[in-house]
Amino acid sequence: MLVSYKWLQEYVDVTGVSAEELAEKITKSGIEVEGVDTLNEGLSGVVVGHVLECEKHPNAEKLNKTLVDLGQEEPVQIICGAPNVAKGQKVAVATVGAVLPGNFKIKKAKLRGEESNGMICSLQELGIEAKLVAKEFSEGIFVFPEDTEVGQDALATLGRADQVLELGLTPNRADCLSMLGVAYEVGAILNKEVKWPEPKSETAAEKAEDYIKVTVEAKEDNPLYVAKVIKNIKVGPSPLWMQTRLMASGIRPHNNVVDITNYILLEYGQPLHAFDYDRLGSKEILVRRAKQGEEIVTLDEAKRKLTEDHLVITNGNEPVALAGVMGGANSEVSSDTTTVLLESAYFTGPAIRKASKDHGLRSEASARYEKGVDPKRARAAAERAVELLARYAGGEVLEGSVEADHLTAEPAVVSVTLDKINSVIGSELSMPEVQDIFSRLKFGASVDNDTITVTVPTRRGDITIEEDLIEEVARLYGYDNVPKTLPVGASTPGHLSEYQQKRRIVRRFLEGAGLYQAITYSLTSKEKASQYALEKREPVALAMPMSEDRSLLRLSIIPQLLEVLKYNLARQNDSLAVYETGAVFLKNNAGDLPEEREHLAGAITGLWENHQWQGQKTQVDFYVIKGILEGLFAKLGLEGKVQFSASQREGMHPGRTAELTLDGKVIGFVGQVHPTVEKAMDLKETYVFEISLKSLLEAPSETLQYQSIPRYPSITRDIALVVDREKAAGELEGIIAEAGGKLLKEVHVFDLYEGERMEQGKKSIAFSLKYFDPERTLTDEDITKAHDKVLNAVKEKAGAVLRG
Repeated sequence: MLVSYKWLQEYVDVTGVSAEELAEKITKSGIEVEGVDTLNEGLSGVVVGHVLECEKHPNAEKLNKTLVDLGQEEPVQIICGAPNVAKGQKVAVATVGAVLPGNFKIKKAKLRGEESNGMICSLQELGIEAKLVAKEFSEGIFVFPEDTEVGQDALATLGRADQVLELGLTPNRADCLSMLGVAYEVGAILNKEVKWPEPKSETAAEKAEDYIKVTVEAKEDNPLYVAKVIKNIKVGPSPLWMQTRLMASGIRPHNNVVDITNYILLEYGQPLHAFDYDRLGSKEILVRRAKQGEEIVTLDEAKRKLTEDHLVITNGNEPVALAGVMGGANSEVSSDTTTVLLESAYFTGPAIRKASKDHGLRSEASARYEKGVDPKRARAAAERAVELLARYAGGEVLEGSVEADHLTAEPAVVSVTLDKINSVIGSELSMPEVQDIFSRLKFGASVDNDTITVTVPTRRGDITIEEDLIEEVARLYGYDNVPKTLPVGASTPGHLSEYQQKRRIVRRFLEGAGLYQAITYSLTSKEKASQYALEKREPVALAMPMSEDRSLLRLSIIPQLLEVLKYNLARQNDSLAVYETGAVFLKNNAGDLPEEREHLAGAITGLWENHQWQGQKTQVDFYVIKGILEGLFAKLGLEGKVQFSASQREGMHPGRTAELTLDGKVIGFVGQVHPTVEKAMDLKETYVFEISLKSLLEAPSETLQYQSIPRYPSITRDIALVVDREKAAGELEGIIAEAGGKLLKEVHVFDLYEGERMEQGKKSIAFSLKYFDPERTLTDEDITKAHDKVLNAVKEKAGAVLRG
């Protein structure tokens, strides 16, 4: 809801309270003010000018040379390109030195050889949105009424010297969808009286009941229908002040009749509709549910098919309006309308909401009916509207109204005790203080001992129970005044569990290593559900899948990460590393919920290093992704505990895949995606891993220990072992590390030979062994003793012999 600060002053005295201060007070009372917009902020130097002369520019076909009176000693020449500029008009002129939106400053200029001393402005150039500008001025300059004084501030005349408060209303506060509703709220906050309009209009001798008959069949949907008839209407522009108020509230002006109905909508919160009486086609209004398949052409020229769920206004035969949503084109007020039938009705929310949703039509009127309007405001709004029609459209109001009244709307009566109010709020309010709050809200209240009984006006349909009354007391008393207390009793500060801390370590390490975190769907297709699964089970199917591609719960994360790579490769992002920590779903017995297990998965493709200056490029290979995992395991205190062993898996390269085991249990795998899969998905050489994160993070890890830098030298010995070709280097490394004892600190492979001079079925693997003791310098005897143990162990356990 957009609330004009100046318009609000007509209903409640806000003297001494600025728009910003008022916004803060409203927000503190429970209705958030999302912003305060100063309409003329940054603008200056715009005045009303009178076009004395207008002729074609001598050197430009589309420009006009005008002489404009600005209320100064001499008129000025201004070159204008607007198609609708003409002699005799009163226009908005940005004088030399003026500032327009976007900090656009007006200077003297020469246009095609002719001097221009200012700019004749359109409303858009003055900062008004194009959608709010009346159609006649949408493609040209704005023309003021003839009686506008020359030389006065044009921005003030256009109502731009104002501030607009934007209220972020919750659905229960539909009462503030009107200026009067906001006035009641502000009056309660400031403890000021609210001034209501007092419409007075002379009526003709003729009676409205002689012109129209109203019948309502759908009484539950339309408990009250009020019709008034106004003759001798002269359709034209509405007063400038009304147009500017509508524009400030986000509504586009049309003509005096439509603008008045919209003005009342904003003022009272009561939607109205004006029919062209002569185009109605009968002297009857019949409100009923539409017939199945019935059609109506609405004001937006769209043909709409109706159902029995939709409420329509008819002339007894055919629909002339979609009730509470939009009028029909067959009864629209036009420039030649002379007699208007004015509708002011109370429609219930569900019927309007259904039609609005079905037809995709959400109007200012439907929004208010959906949330709820004050049922007792329909008649007052109609009287205010006919007063304005008589004043600004020259209308002659026929005597009386024609009504179909089946409305039973009584004020809600709710009681609450003072003790309950104070115990909920935590305050020590007295009964007179509570009475004063309800008095400021204009609620009737009576006191009986410790109980206060409140009669709630129908405009506040959100108040029905005692908790609602307590809320009203609390917000008007002031949330800032509610005593502050600390919780009583022992409390435990929140913290991350050990599992959560380790999961963060995993994420930070992988991101530090250059991998991006991905978040993919847990839902997948039948073809991908079981691919790369660590544990094979039947996938869990959804009862109502949104598509075949999202019909099963995943057993592995890798297929989704491969899709991420495929998507990026198709967009020339050909070097990418991603990881994801997420759940996979394992089916249990029939009827049981699936078991969720958290997995860690990653996928890498393209270049791992690309140093363009040095001309170095390193492609991703098995050892890159293996190194990342080894670094992660070391970070988690599991260095040397997770073993890599060659394995074969479906969808993985048969010679570049390793199984990961921890304490003898398989926890995951790492390797290259099978070339046939890569080809099918248009992927380059791609490496992936997937690990049971639960098994990894719950594994006991070594306590972090620091060691001093060695003071004594280390000694390195290299050995080349001849073993069977099937023998894994990792197995030999493990035997060496175990046999070397405390003196052996490092073991790594540095060479593999399978050449011509090697015996058939054999290979040579060379290891580098580093020995040192942090407490002393090792002797040859110490090294020989430890080294002999190593050689004996590899011979006995692996059948290895030293290469000659």
